[in-house]
Amino acid sequence: MNKICKTMLLGCAAALMSAQAHASEAPEVRWDSKSLIIDGRRVVPVMGEVHFSRIPADEWKDEVRKMKLGGVTIIATYVFWNHIEEQEGIFNWSGQRNLRRFIEICKEEQLPVILRIGPFCHGEVRNGGIPDWVFTKGCKTRSQDPKFLSFVDKLYRQIFSQIQGLQWKDGGPLMACQFDNEYRGSGDYLMALKRIAKGIGFDLPFYTRTGWPELSKPVPFGEMLPLYGDYADGFWERSIEETAGNYFKAFNFKAFRSSTAIATEQLGKQKEQLNEGDEQYPYFTCELGGGMMQAYHRRPFVYPEDAYSMALVKLGSGSNLLGYYMYHGGTNPEGLTWLNEMQRTIATNYNDMPVKNYDFQAPLGEFGQTLPHYYQLRKLHLFMHDYGEMLAPMEATFPCPQDISKGDDSFLRWSYRSQDNSAFIFINNYERLQNLSAKRGVRLSACGVKLPKLNIPAGTMCILPVNIDGIRYATAQIIAKRDGKIYMEQIKGIPTTIAMQNGKVLKNLKPQGTTKPVCGNIYLLTSQEAERLFLPPHAKEDIRIEVEYSKVKEAGQLRKITIGAKGVAEEPTDEDFDNAAVYKITLPSEAISKSNRLLSIEYQGDCARLYAGGKLIADQFQYGRPFLYGLWRLPEGITEFELRILPLQADAPIYLPREADKTPGEGIKSITIK
Repeated sequence: MNKICKTMLLGCAAALMSAQAHASEAPEVRWDSKSLIIDGRRVVPVMGEVHFSRIPADEWKDEVRKMKLGGVTIIATYVFWNHIEEQEGIFNWSGQRNLRRFIEICKEEQLPVILRIGPFCHGEVRNGGIPDWVFTKGCKTRSQDPKFLSFVDKLYRQIFSQIQGLQWKDGGPLMACQFDNEYRGSGDYLMALKRIAKGIGFDLPFYTRTGWPELSKPVPFGEMLPLYGDYADGFWERSIEETAGNYFKAFNFKAFRSSTAIATEQLGKQKEQLNEGDEQYPYFTCELGGGMMQAYHRRPFVYPEDAYSMALVKLGSGSNLLGYYMYHGGTNPEGLTWLNEMQRTIATNYNDMPVKNYDFQAPLGEFGQTLPHYYQLRKLHLFMHDYGEMLAPMEATFPCPQDISKGDDSFLRWSYRSQDNSAFIFINNYERLQNLSAKRGVRLSACGVKLPKLNIPAGTMCILPVNIDGIRYATAQIIAKRDGKIYMEQIKGIPTTIAMQNGKVLKNLKPQGTTKPVCGNIYLLTSQEAERLFLPPHAKEDIRIEVEYSKVKEAGQLRKITIGAKGVAEEPTDEDFDNAAVYKITLPSEAISKSNRLLSIEYQGDCARLYAGGKLIADQFQYGRPFLYGLWRLPEGITEFELRILPLQADAPIYLPREADKTPGEGIKSITIK
């Protein structure tokens, strides 16, 4: 969980598409029904979402580099309108709102950018990103109302002023942009946005839109690529029951590209139906859940396996671009008002979100800390980079049922993608919060090659090669291919057999690491070795400093939890925190010199806020993970905090996961610096 230092080596070739190495030459970018094609080469990119305005500007370079080391090859980011124009006509592109500087950093790191320019973004910000003042103008938002489009024109012109000279054609990193988000009306509105953008000067290789929900009128073919998504759980569900919604479908291989579980609070029940013709586009995702936020009423706890399983399933279902939302968490910036979504705001008010925290349980958290799935997902990203050209044209085949019920354990979930007698077999014996059993005596086959009978342990997720690089088949996961060496991962609980196309069969192989091949040019790694393949040596630090604290005020009368305009519990107000229990936290002297550390608070209660110098700097809805704060962000001279905790109430109308402390009341369990 330590902050990665600035001197970290950056030699991970898996983080970069080779065609981008000479971005100043503006490589040709095109697409067909299969994939992106850059300089004539098919690629299967990894797109990671990070919001520049939710991260301090002096941290951008380090954080973009971490994303790159994680295998991200495209950066996606929103431009939140109300982050830059809270007051009409006053645009703020300074500090952590400096879009141009962020894109320049992406250029320096040779990472292409897809810019999501709204005007509506959502992203759990106030009014979905549309400034409050727009709603006072008597116009219909997200429509072709001329008055609304005149405001959009001004917004797009401002954005264009930030990206001039940084478009792909200019040798810059800006490859594409997305118009609006999760729009269900006529495609004429989206086309109106595109006309405004192009008239101003946006001239990009391609443009995108979210592929959900189905539009009432499609956009003309080729104008915008539809991108899809899936999540393991959703804070937006109205239910406070565990595993509510259709999220279980994300863990089964299927040809249907979209999700019927995203944004159900706004879009209602959705059919498994795409706009006619959308199947002629390449299968890309822009919102594959890298984690999940907590709303006040619903607080999912997601696991590393959730993200890994969904990503593997999407690849095995035919996707040729994995776009994670979020890949990097963040913190809402300072504004004239709170910038979080809540039921009390004018629009997009379906969920009450934390005021500051937008950690999202992402692979890289709010403060850049690495979670386990940062390393797990790297395995897929290395594979996508090194075998993308082979994988991209492969068709997906689904030997198993595609329409299942929650927890269906009647068969092994698997698929394969194949072309020209070569294939990759994808196995997923995992579903979130369901206990799928081990599958015994499984016979898998692809391209006429039958694998030996296998016992597939519960929780197994892997990719097996068939007729790849001289390997007839293997019961180990293929990870990467560099400098003539093939790296494979031993799958826990499955004996490793590698059958070569020359007839040689090696059984019960043991991992030998990256220095000794198990056969010819094939190296077998443990899972831990595979996760850190090509990364610099990891210096493990077990620094843990206990922090002193004292209670200075008992909690007052319990607040009345009200049900908001959208039918779910409302979060506490600023006034409610006047009745919170108050603790004084004093940093020990030895911690002052270790300002790159995280303050970690384990507490019992409903939710908590952290103040420094009388100013709110962090908050959290308790859901089972520690309340964190990056000490390097502290104002100069601050050595004390005030922590306010509101007690958890019995029978509160909220969903708390299994990992959360559901004991009514409040209290601190420990405060440490790590």
